[in-house]
Amino acid sequence: MVLYNAFLAVVIVCVCYVIGEWVADISKAWIPSVLVTAILFLIGYWTVFPATLNDDTGLASFASTIGVLMFITHIGTVISLKQLIEQWKTVVVCLVGLVGMVALCWFICPLIMEKTLVIAGLPPLTGGIVAALTMQKAATAAGLKEAAVFAIAMYSVQGLAGYPITALCLHAEGKRLIKEWRSGTLNLSEAEIAKMKTIGLSTIGDDSDIKKPIPPIPAKFNTPVLIIGKVALSVWISSLVGQLIPQIPTIVWCLIISVILTRLGFLDTSSLSRANTYTIFMFAAMLSVFSGLKDCTPHMLKTLIGPMLIMIIIGVVGMAIAAFVIAKIFKMSFPLALANGLTALYGFPCDAIITESTCNSLTEDPDERGYLMSKMFPSMVVGGFVTVTITSVIFAGYFAQLLGGGGVTF
Repeated sequence: MVLYNAFLAVVIVCVCYVIGEWVADISKAWIPSVLVTAILFLIGYWTVFPATLNDDTGLASFASTIGVLMFITHIGTVISLKQLIEQWKTVVVCLVGLVGMVALCWFICPLIMEKTLVIAGLPPLTGGIVAALTMQKAATAAGLKEAAVFAIAMYSVQGLAGYPITALCLHAEGKRLIKEWRSGTLNLSEAEIAKMKTIGLSTIGDDSDIKKPIPPIPAKFNTPVLIIGKVALSVWISSLVGQLIPQIPTIVWCLIISVILTRLGFLDTSSLSRANTYTIFMFAAMLSVFSGLKDCTPHMLKTLIGPMLIMIIIGVVGMAIAAFVIAKIFKMSFPLALANGLTALYGFPCDAIITESTCNSLTEDPDERGYLMSKMFPSMVVGGFVTVTITSVIFAGYFAQLLGGGGVTF
């Protein structure tokens, strides 16, 4: 009798995920759910989990083919074009923070570790799996096996540092905002308060008062399957644009085009939530993140843990210094500025989940929660796209050239 199959694989990953949610709830998000789940996956892969666990669920294939892109398109239907434009400071803050991270690592790390490891590890430190795979491929082609392993190892564990620091920053910012809200000096209208409550990944926003060029489809015809079909069509259009303009990844086009199509009225606000499919797409997207941990073996960590810790610590210090300076210039909160930059260590969807979890833990009042979300959620999501999706890919393209022919040039 075969005990292990796809259904048991789904049960295992669900248990890991749920334990993470429970710990986050009990600790009031001081211990982020994604951190707990990542640790459980890491221990599991080292002990009893099969390396093919995520593939066995069937969700990994779903996520890699359509799940993640559909989910990112959904994000574009949640955040309005106006909100994206309003987040220009977040873009600048993230870019400055990444420059601080790279600069400090660039000048200090080579003094205490191999230069090849510095170059191979920096792009994954500033972003996600695309940057890690780019550096792994470049290092392998140059015959630098240790550097190739280092790139994947850095990607696999960098979030373990980013999650708790981000939680500290968001809690500090959240408490400041609640104090601001309770002071009674904001003088917000009922309409503004109601709009704030619509912000969130799983929240269906009320856009009935927004005039759009394309008239809405009557509710009885706008079925969940039709909504999903429209989201898929948006992804297809994004993939075509991505082929025409390959300099910008398709994943970025998914965000841009979905924002535009939502504003035109073609896509529904909070599409996947309206189609009652938000949870499964989010779950699949998260599994695609945790699946990278299967390549991080105990031997790999033992060999490279020192250099990784050195680079992560120096990188975070560099980012904190840069975030402090730019926050002073923009007269904005330092904790939020640092949290925006730290999205480089884990990206989407972890940035959104940590933010929602923190807001939920700080207050049960719907008005206060809406105010917290309106101030933190948009910038955190935009920050994740700026750091992981865009900037890290650019860094990887440049740093990969430095490993050409096995040589390193500073």
